[in-house]
Amino acid sequence: MGHTDWIAIGDCGLPIPDEVERIDLALKFGVPTFTETLKAVSEDMKIEKIILAEEIKSQNPQVLEEIEALFAGQDIEIEYVTHVMLKENTKACKAVIRTGETTPYANIILQSGCIFA
Repeated sequence: MGHTDWIAIGDCGLPIPDEVERIDLALKFGVPTFTETLKAVSEDMKIEKIILAEEIKSQNPQVLEEIEALFAGQDIEIEYVTHVMLKENTKACKAVIRTGETTPYANIILQSGCIFA
């Protein structure tokens, strides 16, 4: 991932554009979860910005709390867009990682930061 490149992590229902690389990790409903996948990716990536659907605030506050806890204390910008816009933005991603997550709006776009100072 180069600086400012995007990668998405989505629940099992997130539509993935045909032209975008699909990394399909879904084994069965719930496996792997969105959060465990996000944790694994974030351990190996410099993230400067995350993009979430506005709807996550009311429709999936538990996953939102897990995201906020994972990135607490880090200098990461958070942008909220409509779910429709988030799906549209996946077209600009280098890849979309599909998880087995079955809760609504468990989707995120991660923007890569610069890995050197």
